[in-house]
Amino acid sequence: MNRRNFLMRTTVGASALVAGFPAAAMAQQTISGALNGTERRPLRLDQEVEELQLRTFRWFEKVTDRRTGLTPDRWPTPSFCSIAAVGFALTCWPVGVERGWMSRTEARERTLATLRFFYDLPQGPEATGTAGYKGFFYHFLSMETGHRFGTNELSTVDTALLIGGMLFAARYFKGRHADEAEIRAKAQAIYERIEWPWTVIRDNRITMGWHPETGFIPSDWHIYNEGMLVLLLAVGSPTYPVSVNVWHEWAASYDESWTDRWGSWHLNFAPIFGHQYSHMFVDFRGIQDAWMRGQSAQTGEALDYFENSRRAVYAQQKYGHDNPGGWAGYSSEIWGLTACDGPGDFKQTLNGVEREFFSYSARGPGDRDDGTIAPTAAASSIAFAPEIVVPCIKAMKQKYGAAIYTEWGFLDSFNPTLTTHDGELQHGKIMDGVGWVDGDYLGIDQGPIVIMTENHRSELVWGHMRDEPNIRRALEIAGFTGGWLNG
Repeated sequence: MNRRNFLMRTTVGASALVAGFPAAAMAQQTISGALNGTERRPLRLDQEVEELQLRTFRWFEKVTDRRTGLTPDRWPTPSFCSIAAVGFALTCWPVGVERGWMSRTEARERTLATLRFFYDLPQGPEATGTAGYKGFFYHFLSMETGHRFGTNELSTVDTALLIGGMLFAARYFKGRHADEAEIRAKAQAIYERIEWPWTVIRDNRITMGWHPETGFIPSDWHIYNEGMLVLLLAVGSPTYPVSVNVWHEWAASYDESWTDRWGSWHLNFAPIFGHQYSHMFVDFRGIQDAWMRGQSAQTGEALDYFENSRRAVYAQQKYGHDNPGGWAGYSSEIWGLTACDGPGDFKQTLNGVEREFFSYSARGPGDRDDGTIAPTAAASSIAFAPEIVVPCIKAMKQKYGAAIYTEWGFLDSFNPTLTTHDGELQHGKIMDGVGWVDGDYLGIDQGPIVIMTENHRSELVWGHMRDEPNIRRALEIAGFTGGWLNG
């Protein structure tokens, strides 16, 4: 599956130990805290991780339009707005307040400007001059007008990620100030006008999108991936809900994804963003739906979607260690495959081996792997497996330095295998001693770094969203029980 259009879309080595505790034991400690309802004090982050979070936050602060709240899809290459990146920016502002990087006043002003802008954007079935239809928004919007950019699709998942940021903002800004009251009202109103049943055009399945020119996209949310937030917002809608059978139909596809390749049994989605996006907004630790309860009963293990993502992160590290494709730079300390920029779409023979490379593509273990490493893949997994993520962040910085790490954090991706190329590159450039390096930062890859680092540090987003009534209602309708839901 390619994240740009959403159409096709065990432990290894000494780095798996922190202060002498095995990764599984550390993860279980975290899960147990969620199960018994206790709250932990914020963690003290490694200095390099905190610096990465700050630099990445500053990227959002720099590129997001203060008047409209629109965040570009990429930068510094001129770009359109990504509505998912807007949802991530809205989530970043409270992080900045809590960390002392932004005043509450500025964060409130930026948030309210965004919500007012999106609330007022025109909606309708027309192919131009609108920002969305039936309450949904187009994947990409013009940075100037906020209207549909080009002929891109009305996106159910990008709308969900935008709404996730809005609902979190509504929970964070809960003071008496008139602007904070308006933030809460606008966020709920934007969510409530989404007509989710309109997207259920095949039995109990939500489509990925719609074009005014050609109608609904033929692909649905029906394999395990980042789509959980879409389904939860749809079943939990107070105004236009879909049947809970949409969730049950989704879970019925899991058997196709259940694997133990490169690690412990888990629901697999090769690009790691599929294991990150919904988890930015929902604390899945210790809560289970019927499918997870069934797997726990069969295996005798306490399985939940958080544990599933933790196992997927370890599978990525194991794949980097094994390096079946023989790509340069892969190891148990440097790893991470997801949807990201790449050098271009071409084949080239290097050291007697024909290699195929891709431009922007969803990459994962054994799935369109072309040697391109995305720092966000590991960095945004820190809440799941800090014991292997922190060493990875440090190793990438130490080995490649300023070539991939700048005042705005990590550039989107790099490829140490591609050290020479005679033709034109679609993105980035070849750097001596490094290989191919992207020239852009992507909002949908920057956002998870800030957000998941904060969830790891203080549970800021998770904590507020545990009290978010729409999310709680959705989880209960979908059959989740246990943990903080019982509190």
